Amino acid sequence: MGQQDPRDYQIIFLSLFLVLGIGNRDWTLRPELMLVLLVTCLLTQWIMLSLRAKFSENWFSLNSVGWVSDRVTQKQPKLDLLQKSQKGEALAEPNLDLMGNMPTLMLRPYKQLSTFARSILTWISFLNPAYEPSVSASPRLRVPPSFTPASLKSAAITALSLCLLLRAEHYLTMAIAGFLAISSKFIFQVERKHFFNPANFGIIAALLLTNDAWVSPGQWGDDGWYALLFAGSGCMVLKLVGRWDTTAAFLGAYTLLEGIRNFWLGWTWDVFGHRLMSGSLLLFALFMLTDPRSIPNSRTSRVVWAICIAILTFILRNQFFVSTAVFWALFALAPLTVLLDLIWSSPRFTWNS
Repeated sequence: MGQQDPRDYQIIFLSLFLVLGIGNRDWTLRPELMLVLLVTCLLTQWIMLSLRAKFSENWFSLNSVGWVSDRVTQKQPKLDLLQKSQKGEALAEPNLDLMGNMPTLMLRPYKQLSTFARSILTWISFLNPAYEPSVSASPRLRVPPSFTPASLKSAAITALSLCLLLRAEHYLTMAIAGFLAISSKFIFQVERKHFFNPANFGIIAALLLTNDAWVSPGQWGDDGWYALLFAGSGCMVLKLVGRWDTTAAFLGAYTLLEGIRNFWLGWTWDVFGHRLMSGSLLLFALFMLTDPRSIPNSRTSRVVWAICIAILTFILRNQFFVSTAVFWALFALAPLTVLLDLIWSSPRFTWNS
């Protein structure tokens, strides 16, 4: 029997949390807004996957530009190429002049450019009507899979996370949050790995671009049984994805910092417990911070990354009094994943591994 997909458990648990929040915490959630959010996320996922599968052989994201210089050929009639191939004639060497004005002698400096700089040149080269990509795919570029029903699971998780955390008054706000959350996975990529957590990106985008979106970190209160529920369900998912180290590093570092501050200010320890028993904090640490597709690959990287987020969260919350500090900290330090993956290389997580 195949391994159980951790996303199935995530969908079940997040749905349960949503029902509990509406039933026990008296959340005033409008069902039509949640429906708009869910439909937007699923539809955006379907459109993006379909477009990526359709244009994968002609358009390249920032991650697949290392070999493009030897795949770009000058336009020739496809019939002429076929006739030459059938006659056994040698085909012309690929023209390495990407922009129509880049001499072949510049190829070596071009290959020494950073991945980002080369990607810019690659994208611009497609705008030149005199050139087109080779009709044969590079052996080093795996064509992304097309849309499958299983690919909707990640979109459903993002939609449920947004339903749990984001509040708004208008349909358009929810639609914007859902659309940008899913789109960020396909736009902000390095080597076909997105580095922004989709739900976190949708929350920050809604807060920045709209006037009626807000997040309520205290919506779960500090009831102990919620903490036990989140911890139990979160540990079950983390056991399957193997990312418990990220949660442990974040909570450990943040607990230490809050403990030192509490001791320095001479407060009673019930204040310390109150700040750490927040249901939203545990939900963030167990389900959002540990998204295996957007966090660093190496365990060392994940620990360093989680500690950095804990430090920034502590500063934003206690120095600048930002109630939504965890979301801003994750958003600000998400690009650090790219650098850490370069420093500590490790196999990438896949849902079907």
